[in-house]
Amino acid sequence: MVDEVLRKAVDTAWTVYLATHGDVDVADARRCLLERHLQGKLEASQSETEELTCSGLAYLDRLPKDE
Repeated sequence: MVDEVLRKAVDTAWTVYLATHGDVDVADARRCLLERHLQGKLEASQSETEELTCSGLAYLDRLPKDE
């Protein structure tokens, strides 16, 4: 269940991010950073997919553009 919530949140956040940032490649390293960030959030008890997705999008927006 936890892995499914994390996977869904990462996939959703990454899909939205890619849709709004056309210059970012699908294989960009930020996806890995997003996964680690959301894993930490999940371990800190944010278990709702929507909450994790929003947190992931906010995190991606804070990353430097050349990350």
